[in-house]
Amino acid sequence: MYQIVPVAPGDQHMAGGAGGSPLKKKKSQESRPMVMAGMLGCVLVLAAVVSWCYYSASLRKAHLLKTELLDLNKDGFIIRNQAGAVIFTMKFRSGTLDLDSCSKEGNILSCTQSDSGKLNFFIQTVRPKDTVMCYRVRWEEMENERSVEHAMAYNESHWYGGAESATQRWPIVIQGEEQPRPFITSDVYSNRNAFGGILERYWLSSNATAIKINDSVPFHLGWSEQNRTLRFQARYQNSPYRPPEGQQALPELSYRVCVGSDVTSIHKYMVRRYFPKPIKVPSPEVFKHPVWSTWATYKTAVTQEKLLRYASDITKHGFTCSHLELDDRYTADYGEFDFDPQKFPNASGMFDRLREDGFQVSLWTHPFINYDSINFGIAVEKGLFVREPGGELPALVRWWNGIGGILDFTNPEACEWYSSHLHMLKTRYNVTSFKFVAGETSYLPRQFSTLMPLADPSTFTSHYTEMAIPFSERAELRVGYQSQHISCFFRIIDRDSVWGYELGLKSIIPTVLTISILGYQFVLPDMIGGNAYPNRTAGGLNGNDGLPDRELYIRWLELSAFMPAMQFSIPPWAYDDEVVEIAQKFTALHESLVAPRVLELASEVLETGDPIIRPLWWIANDDEAAYKIDSQFLIGDDLMVAPVLEPGKQERDIYLPAGRWKCNKGKYFDKGPMYLTDHPVDLDEIAYFEWVH
Repeated sequence: MYQIVPVAPGDQHMAGGAGGSPLKKKKSQESRPMVMAGMLGCVLVLAAVVSWCYYSASLRKAHLLKTELLDLNKDGFIIRNQAGAVIFTMKFRSGTLDLDSCSKEGNILSCTQSDSGKLNFFIQTVRPKDTVMCYRVRWEEMENERSVEHAMAYNESHWYGGAESATQRWPIVIQGEEQPRPFITSDVYSNRNAFGGILERYWLSSNATAIKINDSVPFHLGWSEQNRTLRFQARYQNSPYRPPEGQQALPELSYRVCVGSDVTSIHKYMVRRYFPKPIKVPSPEVFKHPVWSTWATYKTAVTQEKLLRYASDITKHGFTCSHLELDDRYTADYGEFDFDPQKFPNASGMFDRLREDGFQVSLWTHPFINYDSINFGIAVEKGLFVREPGGELPALVRWWNGIGGILDFTNPEACEWYSSHLHMLKTRYNVTSFKFVAGETSYLPRQFSTLMPLADPSTFTSHYTEMAIPFSERAELRVGYQSQHISCFFRIIDRDSVWGYELGLKSIIPTVLTISILGYQFVLPDMIGGNAYPNRTAGGLNGNDGLPDRELYIRWLELSAFMPAMQFSIPPWAYDDEVVEIAQKFTALHESLVAPRVLELASEVLETGDPIIRPLWWIANDDEAAYKIDSQFLIGDDLMVAPVLEPGKQERDIYLPAGRWKCNKGKYFDKGPMYLTDHPVDLDEIAYFEWVH
């Protein structure tokens, strides 16, 4: 039994100060782990609360950065289809978004900061119809004048559109690494790496997606074969684009991405929504009967005597003619508007005779006035030229026929002056129309000024194309930018007399399909056999007097017979009687089979803008093989054409989409889709098939 012994007051202090009792010491040591455990528990609870808050915020942010099948992150966005598959990917190459600055209000996602400063960024979702979803995207720098660049991935799909090019492929083939350069109209015959004279800021994908770059963007296009991307860039620095007057050069990249149920339907939506339509169909005679041009045959050596003989030979060999096209160098100097009396001593009598023989005549024209022309001084005095940046002196330009000034078609006085001279020719000689050449932005000086400032240089091309409107029944243009409303024929750039893809026979179908997708449907596929330029002519050095290879000419003729319009220059009788017979056969086939269909489709273009010449995927948009066919095409939905485009071949492989098809020899095929291997096609034949409903 324990006994309690009293302690003196002094001893109490001693006991506490000397370390206390062993019992209390033991209890203190035992409580320490409990305190530590409590503190650790508090920390864990706090961490859990913070994690939950962060997780909740992340969920809210993730939800915030999603909108109608689109996911946004700091360096780009993706779009999915209804099945969840990614069908469109865009990466931000020039900066990243500060996601903390992003917010969502209704159908608009917006951000105000990037890693480089303030910006105006938004993605707005728009559902214009049940089967279409569109996304308006805008990245506008608010402080920084550097470029804005987004890179669009191919996503294992096939892309179409953009621009005419020298080496045209269908679908687009990305080759090499190309830094973004101005997306403006250029003469691809003289600069084969440039963008062509017909272009639009529009691309279409087999994934049923389409993208249209806004008109306000100082737009540059590049690409990367390694990354399989198209690079879309907006910039003013080291660029021909100019900011709106009085505004700082802060670049803006804005565009619209639309997604549909299939490639055909989304293209139809985009064309109806964004492309202007022609207001009338050009002359039916041009669709029915060939145009005959003097160019490839006579070049600049054409004379009155040669033109009359050419017309006589057309009649003598039994051919029809929509009109004769008198090409380059009927004037004494470039920039004049009357006939050279040395070469055409009786121009009025010549026109009277041609008219009596049933020929209408169009004339070649251009926007240049050379410095040695009598009209150069007049144009300077009247202020009709594109000027140097200071705005006082005319800016001299070099073109393929010399040096001179180029008329400023933003100036109403220049338009009136030019148009009045064309009308004078039309009235004096009863000229039927004009072949308008050039008009590409590449013929403008590097630095220039116009009466109406041009933010986008290609707007100059648009102004030039409008000069054709009064003569549009039979007028011909080789350039187009936002010019689909002009009811004339758009000619693809000069072809070389060769077989291949670089401005040769194989390039015709891809080029016609491309500009058709861009909204230009009244297509003139250039001259049969090409232009027979020296050193660019297959067979031209084999004792053929510079003529294109005979087989090439025949295959070219056969393909042209199934285009909207035919154009001869080198005549069939330059070869032999067999070629004449083949030409007679195919011009008759064009008139009886092709032209009626084309004219029916042409009238539909006024309402729909749908192509006359269509790719195979137009009727087979769930068929992967159809997306890659570049040597066959459709006229409408039910006439498929498969020309021979290889030398030495009298057979070819042909792809038939699903359906029942009847070939031109009467045989039926109804187990499609299928390939016909080594289908026979003699030299005087072309394979074509009608879709039997």
